[in-house]
Amino acid sequence: MPADRLPASPVRSRPLHITLWALQVLLAAFFLMAGINHGLKPIAEAAQSSPWITGVPVWLARFIGFAEIAGGIGLVLPAATRIKPWLTPLAAAALAVVMALAAAFHVTRGEASVLAFNLIPALLAACVAWGRSGPARIAPRT
Repeated sequence: MPADRLPASPVRSRPLHITLWALQVLLAAFFLMAGINHGLKPIAEAAQSSPWITGVPVWLARFIGFAEIAGGIGLVLPAATRIKPWLTPLAAAALAVVMALAAAFHVTRGEASVLAFNLIPALLAACVAWGRSGPARIAPRT
């Protein structure tokens, strides 16, 4: 296409948009479930599915849980309402960082068998952060 006939704005990719929404919903469910376990359940009960909890102070486990809940909500709510949709890629990037740090934490504890539970969500969250901050950005309400 000649340069003088290029569209004024980039053409949105519908498959990318749909894929990102699917990732956002799946990641939100994952992080909400993890956040409820780490942030709201009694520590003894949470430790049954997340043994690392006994190796950190209770306040840190709770903080991580509430951060996961906030991140899970942030993956969907701002984009769905189109109110401050820039919060969605920010939440995704923050969750990617949290999961990368969790992977490093588990390596130091000799728990390499759980790295997939950290690295896969981290990579998927990074994809959402990239997509929603660039090629499939959601416009705010006007």
